[in-house]
Amino acid sequence: MNTKFIKLLSVFCFLFVSNGIIAQQNKANKPNILFIAVDDLKPILGCYGNTLVKTPNIDRLAKMATVFNKNYCQQAICGPTRASIMTGTRPDVTQVWNLTTQMRDVNPDLVTLPQYLISQGYETSGIGKIYHPSSAIGGVDPVSWSIPYLKSKESDFPANLGSPANGQYQLSETKARMTPEIIAERKQQNKDLASNDENPKSIKGPSVECIDVPDNAYQDGVNALLAKEQIIKLSKGTKPFFMAVGFSKPHLPFVSPKKYWDLYKREDMPIASFQEHSKNGPLIAYHQSGELRNYLDIPEFTTLPADSLRIGLKLEKQKELIHGYYAAVSYLDAQVGVLLNTLESLGTLNSTIIVLWGDHGWHLGDHDLWHKHTNFEEATRAPLIIAGPGIKPGKTNSLTEFVDVFPTICDLAGVTIPNKLDGISLKPLMLNNSAKVNDYSISQYPRKLKKLEMIKKGYTDSKMMGYSLRTDKYRYTIWMNNFTSKQPFNESQVYASEMYDYVNDPLERVNVVNDKNYAEISKEMKAKMLVYFKSELAKK
Repeated sequence: MNTKFIKLLSVFCFLFVSNGIIAQQNKANKPNILFIAVDDLKPILGCYGNTLVKTPNIDRLAKMATVFNKNYCQQAICGPTRASIMTGTRPDVTQVWNLTTQMRDVNPDLVTLPQYLISQGYETSGIGKIYHPSSAIGGVDPVSWSIPYLKSKESDFPANLGSPANGQYQLSETKARMTPEIIAERKQQNKDLASNDENPKSIKGPSVECIDVPDNAYQDGVNALLAKEQIIKLSKGTKPFFMAVGFSKPHLPFVSPKKYWDLYKREDMPIASFQEHSKNGPLIAYHQSGELRNYLDIPEFTTLPADSLRIGLKLEKQKELIHGYYAAVSYLDAQVGVLLNTLESLGTLNSTIIVLWGDHGWHLGDHDLWHKHTNFEEATRAPLIIAGPGIKPGKTNSLTEFVDVFPTICDLAGVTIPNKLDGISLKPLMLNNSAKVNDYSISQYPRKLKKLEMIKKGYTDSKMMGYSLRTDKYRYTIWMNNFTSKQPFNESQVYASEMYDYVNDPLERVNVVNDKNYAEISKEMKAKMLVYFKSELAKK
């Protein structure tokens, strides 16, 4: 054999073996990451103190993780808050404030968490809803994934059922009413509707479904099984992996197999004790639950005038919806169990960074509100659970935000935290649950004024933004006309303000921003908000 060829072959073998060793060392030095996103999951979980809900798998995760009791989303709607958590930046940076803006159209230089991890030697893979479809290229932001995004096929669903109608329904009668042709016709009829989260588009079916089917009759059950297969494949690779799994439930419609409905009794469903608007609260803080009213079985329950922004659902419908929500949460919990069991079977459960988050909260009738889309506590407070290898489990009441997740994962994974992130690492809280990293958390939500109100106030633009600052005891919200935090603050743009005292008024019954007994606190809270605006403007 040619001596030169032998030498080249020896060099190749040496490099091949060396690269393999280096790859294995890199994998050993960097933990795998399981990133679980849940749509519309509010913190009604056993680990958050709810004694009625059945969530054994999430509670199991919590027992090996840090539970962040006071975590808040950046904006209580899917697109913006997901863009923020995935980029570690606030909505005024991503410029995603609605369900129509594609983040790379307005900010092409954004770097997402999985995109950054690829540069740090990670394999990244995803399935389900991680970004909101309208906010990312192709609904998934392809540059975020080193492996093409996973999608289910018709054959992944039970053969006797097929895939759900409109991605949601398996009941035969509903399927007959939700054919692709009918859905397309409805979308065409409504194509000229303004982009407004509160405007019913009437392309949905019923708000609930309870039938005796297996878990993989619905999308989340299928995605859990596909994610299981992918985790097994990734575990055999030479790189550490970031596996993102997005679950749709408990997002409307509240559909789940009957066995999860059977975990609860309709008469036990907890009805919101305060179903009024707050005293002295500005009307702009509310909505008319348009997302819920998209569903065909809801309008008949509307009883109050439109100009009050009230809907007044009948008691039996409230209980049915809450029952459906709880059932969907338990269904979701079972899918989380599939993922945890997969890691356990691989022997990597305790060596994997596991992050579970719900993108925002959800109103279940409080303030006569249903769904999210507000700056109130029930919409902005969202679950966040993080397990870090070698870190003792616990709970913290320190204020946190979703923009903190990106730097936290980097810190736990041992990779450099990028510059220009708006959040900070929460690892110090995981190591010391009584520590404090944030003085407050910030959420925001946009609205539009009606034309007559805009003219009355002398405004030339109907766009409004409500910024909400949450401290340990209070929430201060300021509604601004035609303003973002990247502009200098101008008092003339202030439309309305709110403040709630969670020590004495945890249900937000009274807006005390102008109460003389709260004058000093209100002044201090506004000062904090102005400092926040100033700091954001300085980042421009």
